[in-house]
Amino acid sequence: MPSALPLGDPAPADGRLPASVTDGAAERNFGVYLHVPFCRVRCGYCDFNTYTATELRGAKQSDYASQASTEVTFAARVLEASGLPARSVSTVFFGGGTPTLLPSGDLIRMLDSVREAWGLEPGAEVTTEANPDSVDAAYLSELAAAGFTRVSFGMQSAVPHVLATLERTHDPERVPLVVQWARDAGLQVSLDLIYGTPGESLRDWQTSLDAAIACEPDHLSAYSLIVEPGTKLARQIKSGVVAEPDEDLQADMYELADARLAAAGYGWYEVSNWATDAAHRSRHNLSYWQGHDWWGVGPGAHSHVGGVRWWNVKHPAAYADRVGADLSPAAGRESLDEETQRVERVLLLTRIRDGLAIDQLDASGRRAVAGLIADELIDAKAALRGSIDLTLRGRLLADAVVRRLLEES
Repeated sequence: MPSALPLGDPAPADGRLPASVTDGAAERNFGVYLHVPFCRVRCGYCDFNTYTATELRGAKQSDYASQASTEVTFAARVLEASGLPARSVSTVFFGGGTPTLLPSGDLIRMLDSVREAWGLEPGAEVTTEANPDSVDAAYLSELAAAGFTRVSFGMQSAVPHVLATLERTHDPERVPLVVQWARDAGLQVSLDLIYGTPGESLRDWQTSLDAAIACEPDHLSAYSLIVEPGTKLARQIKSGVVAEPDEDLQADMYELADARLAAAGYGWYEVSNWATDAAHRSRHNLSYWQGHDWWGVGPGAHSHVGGVRWWNVKHPAAYADRVGADLSPAAGRESLDEETQRVERVLLLTRIRDGLAIDQLDASGRRAVAGLIADELIDAKAALRGSIDLTLRGRLLADAVVRRLLEES
């Protein structure tokens, strides 16, 4: 969740949504994202809306669970007043920041507020992100006992000098330990990796991949490092302190990741995500890519319901003031027209394995399919079945594939 908020229309103080959001609502899943905007230190590459203790300016971490729970209650009232049908929550995701900087009881209280407001579907997926140095066995057991089902650890790398460049503070040798604690608690485990850090070699990346695979997680994410404007890392690169990431090396790293993960029994299901099987895919993230509904709770959190998208005020103090006054914390919103929704659908579903049906494309997009097959960017057999399935080459050039599916429209 980038720290810069988009431009948009003013959001009403009561949060009421237009009548159009009810169209097809019963067929869409409903999820909840809870943003916990606190970090012990700010990593130089990160552009997320997060705050260290010295940046809170009057806001208190100890008050946050109550504030987030207040927004959940507000959200339930808004959705009902807007005419949306009652829907249980299918997925809950605690992201950040570092959600597990808060006491386990605070996360549990927020989850309970979601459960009380809407109820959880049977088998609902409930995930929290965590840093390897922010939890212990007891903490994870408490989460599991309260209904959490999954934890996503920010491993990033197993190589000390790479972690140092990223300004990650955990000891890489702790990762297998926290994974085992999570398994002992009955939680599914995902590991997040970053590749392409300045100074990281292909051998370094192989070391990290092998260390991650050795932990036998259910799910792995691997993201190329993107240098965001305004970050410390961007300034370091501009001043020549560190080298700019090498795109060719990043492509080699992606190919290596796909090969080693496939050999270890992981299948890709989205360009940057692999799982042991369909049951261990991130259902919450899939709901984003598939255009379902979610309410984002917390400072800077984004929401989407029925083609209406909005985003909350950024700073925790401003957020606390709004929810404390029983006002929508939204800073702005936009209603997506049909063309924007069509373009976003192609953009997002193309990234998912078998995610985009060819009959969802317009005539020009369907005409582009033959050329994409010829260029070995999409799988011919999948196309005959009626879906777009990126090849390895296509995943490396996913943005180009999307442009060709849309450019003649």
